[in-house]
Amino acid sequence: MKKFIILISFIFISEASYSHSHFPITRDSELMIARGKIIYQNNCISCHQVNLVGVENWKELDKDGHRKSPPLNGMGHTWHHDDATLHNIIKYGLVKLVKNYQGQMLGFEDKLKDKDIDSVLAYIKNFWPDDMYQHQINLSK
Repeated sequence: MKKFIILISFIFISEASYSHSHFPITRDSELMIARGKIIYQNNCISCHQVNLVGVENWKELDKDGHRKSPPLNGMGHTWHHDDATLHNIIKYGLVKLVKNYQGQMLGFEDKLKDKDIDSVLAYIKNFWPDDMYQHQINLSK
């Protein structure tokens, strides 16, 4: 019983420490990038499109007055944000983070674990040119 309690405590502490100390997210792990690609294809591609190009005229509003999905491949502004911000946008959505947000970026907190979100970010970062990637890594340290 004592070993079981120690094991459960270790798992709990590992998860808690992971959620607060896993930045910056790098593109060093091919496994993480591959996992992120699958998660992206299952959750993000319908809005941000194949190859993370976003929708056409993404800086404009759609017919309902909502912001359109930006490119995530380095052609937009994603790389201007640190990992904590990007992680929170994916997890909670801009609807919960920005007052009066008029867009469709809802959160995935009920669908994706923190490690899944990190894998998606590693996949996204894999598309960025080195200078953008290094700039964003420095923001995230």
